[in-house]
Amino acid sequence: MSRMSEYVRKSFKMNDEIRDAGLTTPADVVRYDDILYGSDEVWQRLDVYRPAEAEGKTLPVIVSVHGGGFVYGDKELYQYYCMNLAQKGFAVVNFTYRLAPEFLFPAAMEDTNLVFSWVLAHAKEYGMDAGRVFAVGDSAGANLLGLYTAACTNPAYAASYAFSVPEGFCPRAVALNCGVYCPQIVEGRKDMMSELLKEYLPQGGTQEELEQITLPAHVASDFPPVFLMTAANDFLKEEALTLAKKLTEENVLFRFHFYTGHSFSCGAPAAKAGTPGGEEGQEAQPGHVFHLNMRSSLADQCNTEECAFFRQFFEE
Repeated sequence: MSRMSEYVRKSFKMNDEIRDAGLTTPADVVRYDDILYGSDEVWQRLDVYRPAEAEGKTLPVIVSVHGGGFVYGDKELYQYYCMNLAQKGFAVVNFTYRLAPEFLFPAAMEDTNLVFSWVLAHAKEYGMDAGRVFAVGDSAGANLLGLYTAACTNPAYAASYAFSVPEGFCPRAVALNCGVYCPQIVEGRKDMMSELLKEYLPQGGTQEELEQITLPAHVASDFPPVFLMTAANDFLKEEALTLAKKLTEENVLFRFHFYTGHSFSCGAPAAKAGTPGGEEGQEAQPGHVFHLNMRSSLADQCNTEECAFFRQFFEE
């Protein structure tokens, strides 16, 4: 493992633990933990969260694909965010997948496929509607979710993988949050993304490998509706614009949301919305994956708007 991966795992974990310190399982959420969805008892586990008031009801599903630069993250770090989504009326599936450098691409894609296959196979058992499956992903998780959705809707791209997506399946709609969509390795520089990609890709990041994980290259007209989100201080915000351009070219229905630390009404400044730190009226602008901070009113606004977007695609 490189120093960069070690740094990411240590520093990201420290920041995430500070963010979530003191949070507990909400009283209005029922959770089913550590369910094995594959054969690897360490890496391939998931949780299911449901609103307690919906006992006995079949609910639409959100599958969450966590971020972490392809080398970091697990379901424990996403549990509070995912339970927040469950509080909004969904059954939510939160899973851990195999990470680099222990496991190389496409291991995480294979695990994502296993999870969607598990959802379809176990929907009745957990009160999930297999006909209303949605998904969210952020940062590296947005890359994985976007590519997986491309494999569901672009047969030529799907053929580049050894696994097969469930026949006829595609998420109804997806939310891609602060994602990495056009990964690049900058030769001669040891920037974070370049170093992580070298550990993630089997041949260290050849042009062919980078092309395979570049989402705009594989979006086709059958791609499902997208809630595309970024923020003022998201270091990946330019990549969202590139993806928006491709979605437009392919006539894919999408909604683009750009979040800042304030809101406006009728052209005049309104009261400032909550910032990632959760304090009202701050000048700080929201940054990368701000929506994971359960103490932030702006995060709750974003997550509420994504769930509302998904509800547009329910069949009556």
